[in-house]
Amino acid sequence: MEIMDIVKQHAPITGEQLAELLGVSRPTLRSDLSLLVMLGLLDAKPKVGYFLGNAYRQDNVALQGLKSMKVREVQGIPVSIGEGLSVHDAVVALFTENANTLLIVGEQKQFMGIVTPKDLLKVTLGNASAATIPVSMVMTRYPNIVTVHPDDPVTEAIRKMIAHQLDCLPVLEQAEGGAEAVGWVTKTNVVHLLKDLVTATE
Repeated sequence: MEIMDIVKQHAPITGEQLAELLGVSRPTLRSDLSLLVMLGLLDAKPKVGYFLGNAYRQDNVALQGLKSMKVREVQGIPVSIGEGLSVHDAVVALFTENANTLLIVGEQKQFMGIVTPKDLLKVTLGNASAATIPVSMVMTRYPNIVTVHPDDPVTEAIRKMIAHQLDCLPVLEQAEGGAEAVGWVTKTNVVHLLKDLVTATE
């Protein structure tokens, strides 16, 4: 990961210096740095800058373990609903399942798209009748969605989440009826995974 390499060479280094070396704006880099700090790969001190975190310093054992893992080893069971269900049903599912994203599937279980609380808020705020609208009318449709395959490296899933500022990636496999969602990878999955890897090397 390019950010890690730069921090390793120049630590401590400020966010502004990192952004300049990478040729991007500071706001663009903010979410990437936040995730790396959350994962323990970077640490940060106010008015000092970023430096390598505990997770990276474990002789790189935790990081090497992460690099060798496939998505199928960390993917979770997604919360999915049928495309014919209503916006109201989607809201209920989000709350009862404590989910930040819902995967939408067709009659043959093929992956159709995703819906988030933000999508649902857009259509329901100030519109009492919106609750009866089919969720398929407000979802983001596949293939306009960033996804991963079970055999992709976990590091690729992390890269995609950072690059596209996503909390969740559907894990898709091709089936007879089209792409089928067999799982998902969330930031929470990744954080718990790295925590376990670091703990195992202590």
